[in-house]
Amino acid sequence: MVDLKTKYLGLELKNPIIIASSGLTKSLDNIVKFEEQGAAAVVLKSLFEEQIMHEVSKVHHQSEDIYTYPEANDYIRNYSRQNSLEEYLKLIRDAKQKVSIPIIASINCLSDSEWTSFAKKIEEAGADAIELNAFILPSDFKRNSEQNEKVYFKIIESVKKQVKIPIALKINHYFSSFAQIAQKFSWSGISGLVLFNRFFAPDIDIENKKFLAANVYSKPEEIALPLRWVAILSGNVQCDIAATTGIHDGPGMVKMLLAGAKAVQICSTLYLNGFDTIQQMHKFLYEWMETNNYKKMEDFIGVMSHKNTDNPAAYQRVQFMKHYAGVE
Repeated sequence: MVDLKTKYLGLELKNPIIIASSGLTKSLDNIVKFEEQGAAAVVLKSLFEEQIMHEVSKVHHQSEDIYTYPEANDYIRNYSRQNSLEEYLKLIRDAKQKVSIPIIASINCLSDSEWTSFAKKIEEAGADAIELNAFILPSDFKRNSEQNEKVYFKIIESVKKQVKIPIALKINHYFSSFAQIAQKFSWSGISGLVLFNRFFAPDIDIENKKFLAANVYSKPEEIALPLRWVAILSGNVQCDIAATTGIHDGPGMVKMLLAGAKAVQICSTLYLNGFDTIQQMHKFLYEWMETNNYKKMEDFIGVMSHKNTDNPAAYQRVQFMKHYAGVE
């Protein structure tokens, strides 16, 4: 018999398939369907720091860390009216009653301000863990990399003071020394790193001179970036790694597990290919393990990481001479 169980954030998962935070995970009906299809955990749609600050009637402040614009303030007010914090807590409570899989709350944040006190209410509502989707765009000409990095550690420290449940940090690769900073994050007491978060990417409509959203959904070929970093960090950080972005099917999932991820998070493929993708990925993993004589996940997770592979240069090499020298 093949055993698909894995441990992530100290939680025992029945398999490595986690539903990533998105508009799909704000619905209790969807959460129930995800479990029925075989998902092992769900990350709820993110609350936004600005939303929390607005709704708890704190001063909606401006500082050197947060840029606010009139249209942004209007959006926050309207969004908060339609998506209350109490509704979020109710979703956690209801989900914990309806499903047996772990429910992970998500907060999109960019400072360690008063919003962090709300993390305690999330824990009290029954969430099994919190995922901090944190990113400070390094676009401020007055701030150096060290100043930007300190913000992440302040966020982690502030939330850790509020809760005892596991904390995962979802980040991007925009750091001057990513391997080193990821390792330092793992030393901060978090239980997991999620590689990588996906952001709004601006595009321009040249006919109407308006901003558009580009690349809303990930593509399978985008797996290359997180795959490289999962492999490099695996065995070199003191926390679990979950992989996301570009994972659209069973083979993509297996690649990430071989590289060293304890779990994978999927989203775009659910929008593009339907919820039964979960069942298909589950089936593929089971059959792949049977074919390769693996009885449990520990038998192969990380066997092709940078630390374990016979060819670590495959992850370090960034030039293309071997593959493209003959291409004109």
